[in-house]
Amino acid sequence: MGNVIVGATMSLDWFMSDRNSDVSRLYPDFEALHETAMLQEEMRATGAVVMGRRAYDMANGDLTGYEYQVPIFVLTHHAPEQPPKGVNDRLTVTFVSEGIEQVIAQAKAAAGEKQVTVVGGASTAQQCLRAGLVDEIHLGVVPVLLGDGLRFFAPDINEQLRLERTRVFESPTRTDLWFRVVK
Repeated sequence: MGNVIVGATMSLDWFMSDRNSDVSRLYPDFEALHETAMLQEEMRATGAVVMGRRAYDMANGDLTGYEYQVPIFVLTHHAPEQPPKGVNDRLTVTFVSEGIEQVIAQAKAAAGEKQVTVVGGASTAQQCLRAGLVDEIHLGVVPVLLGDGLRFFAPDINEQLRLERTRVFESPTRTDLWFRVVK
């Protein structure tokens, strides 16, 4: 089975969103991001995606045109009433309420030899890290300062992790740093 990758985009002062939960300054140009070598490699290597319910809701359940055309597993307490939009023969959506271990197990089974990419949420990523389910962390750093907001790493996680840098991608709008979790 493939590795579990936790990915996040954050500001230079390590926030994933500002104090109003706005992420727009972190994604100034989606089209340019889609063309980066980093994202192209991530899309080729990903066999399944895990996201939290909040990330799913930020898209209003509309995954039309989503860059990852793979099975998506949404960690949630309750499935939404409305079915997701943008589902096709490659992109499916499964809502999982049995916890982080179960959602990762289902995603790994769907991904086969490809990686499972955990996106769009500090809570889901932190649960994966605390449970020891993460093989790599991929961080995109955007040169903006948000000053306050949602942090990716919780204090108790910082003390537990040992990381080894494996890759660096530079593009005009961000620097991506990839780390292997040393177990």
